[in-house]
Amino acid sequence: MANGKLISAGQVDGQTWDVAPGSEDEVVGMLQRSPVLYGSYQGLNEEWRKRFVDFCQGKKSLPLTYDPFFKKIFHPDIHQDRLSKFVSSILGVKIKVVRILPTDDSVLDGGSLLIMDLLGELEDGSLINVEIQKQGYAFPGERISCYSSDLVMRQYVRVKGERGSSFKYRDIKSVYVIVIFEKSTREFHKIPDAWVHYGLTVFDTGLNMKLLQEYFLIALDVFRKIPYPKSRSEQTAWLSLLTTEDPDDAKKLIEEYPEYPWIREIYEEIAMLRQKPEEVLGMFSEALKILDQNTVTYMIEELEKELEIKAAVIEEKDAKLEEKDAEIAELKRRLANFKNS
Repeated sequence: MANGKLISAGQVDGQTWDVAPGSEDEVVGMLQRSPVLYGSYQGLNEEWRKRFVDFCQGKKSLPLTYDPFFKKIFHPDIHQDRLSKFVSSILGVKIKVVRILPTDDSVLDGGSLLIMDLLGELEDGSLINVEIQKQGYAFPGERISCYSSDLVMRQYVRVKGERGSSFKYRDIKSVYVIVIFEKSTREFHKIPDAWVHYGLTVFDTGLNMKLLQEYFLIALDVFRKIPYPKSRSEQTAWLSLLTTEDPDDAKKLIEEYPEYPWIREIYEEIAMLRQKPEEVLGMFSEALKILDQNTVTYMIEELEKELEIKAAVIEEKDAKLEEKDAEIAELKRRLANFKNS
């Protein structure tokens, strides 16, 4: 921010351009000077073109709940401590993310593991996976379980390979799956006063045995509904950052949490990106591509589910018809016996 305002300048082909609020034509005119940029802009759908123009005009911040923008702001290679602070606020203990790992890998038989949004290793060797999800239905409990198991398997393969014959199962550390839902499913809304849900495996007898997998599910839409001001903490500061795109709300957030200077730093960094429209357009294009892929996947899953339901209904009807046929056959047999008696 400069003088309390979001910076609204950019460069194309080495020329500085200024974008004043309301001058959409100027933004588009600037893009037209570069065939590559304008082509990328035209590749966006109408909604996303407007979001990009709003960002250039200073009307909106970046939507951090989309994977490319989240990685830009939180990647430890760029900002060493941000992801550590964010994860610490969710876990409730201070941790340090020492490095980001490849988000796809292979297991012992050469098969591919799951592709994750952001996979990090902590100081003690624990693994953490942060998933950003637009729709809760796209990340159900079964998928969360698979991602958690995937983390255990990744760690097992790596540690066993490093230690060889000296490997022991206690060398495997905890794994954490954090899933951030922008729009959560109805199960979350049945608990309206909680936005972070922590889960782990426990035994009903009270047996004291710690298993490796822990889960943190965050419902941002539930968080938004909690009356303002919320109980102030570093966790609510981070979640407020993720849910705030309006510049006026961003200014209020900075004023509300003066003890966390990283909020201002992040918004200043986002504002400076207006000077790099080619980079921002690339992130918008990637975010839209991921969103389209997820939408197609969801539609396929829903169609498969619908087919399964219809097949089950047909199977049930067939079973009832067979039962009726058996009843008719039995009645015919009894009638024949009665006539012959």
